[in-house]
Amino acid sequence: MRKDLVIIPDDEPGVVARIGEALGAAGINIEAISAFTGQGKGIIHLLVDRAEDALETLQQAGIEVRAARRVVVKPLPDEPGALGTACRKLADADINIEQAYIAAGSHLVIVCDDIDGAKALLEIVD
Repeated sequence: MRKDLVIIPDDEPGVVARIGEALGAAGINIEAISAFTGQGKGIIHLLVDRAEDALETLQQAGIEVRAARRVVVKPLPDEPGALGTACRKLADADINIEQAYIAAGSHLVIVCDDIDGAKALLEIVD
């Protein structure tokens, strides 16, 4: 089961480096990251190849993971309109996308209100 890991650290230098070092030392690959700051805090979303191991590794490194949410990961062709086509299927089924980002290899990562429904519509098999 794929998961989006959410970390909300203080906005300070070195946070992303610490995360990358801890996961790298444990042999855990970061497949996607989204990171930004505001009002003194950071918001980091990670997609890794081994979510359960990453949760334990980050905890041991003193990095609090605030959420580990199930996600849909859909390979997309690297061409104009691919994102719209995939997301239109969800919209037409009244599935609300709460978060979306692109991972390595043109993989669309989606957090939504109906993971199982989205997987079925996008023909994703775990």
